[in-house]
Amino acid sequence: MSDERVKAAEFKVDRARANLLASLNDLSGQFEPHRLMQEVWDKAKDKGADLAGDAVDAVSRRPIATGAVIAGIIAFLARDSLISAAGKLVKGKKGKSPRRRKAPDKAQTEAAE
Repeated sequence: MSDERVKAAEFKVDRARANLLASLNDLSGQFEPHRLMQEVWDKAKDKGADLAGDAVDAVSRRPIATGAVIAGIIAFLARDSLISAAGKLVKGKKGKSPRRRKAPDKAQTEAAE
């Protein structure tokens, strides 16, 4: 091989190596953790905004159904407090809570017979 061909081949190799190193440098910059986290955060914000917009549209189309669902969820979450309040309300109307009768014991039932 002539010296010119060897030098041309070496030049091509050096240029290919420089291109490869530049590409690797660009790729390593794209895969830095803070850059990846920023991309994930941006996509999550976009998706959240889309979901919020869809929710607003759904509520505006069916406000009564939405109110009923929300009331049901609140009632489920506050069920213990609601039951307690209802019990107090019922006791307040009747005055005292009704007394339970004791079941007659065995001696009383035998004596009655």
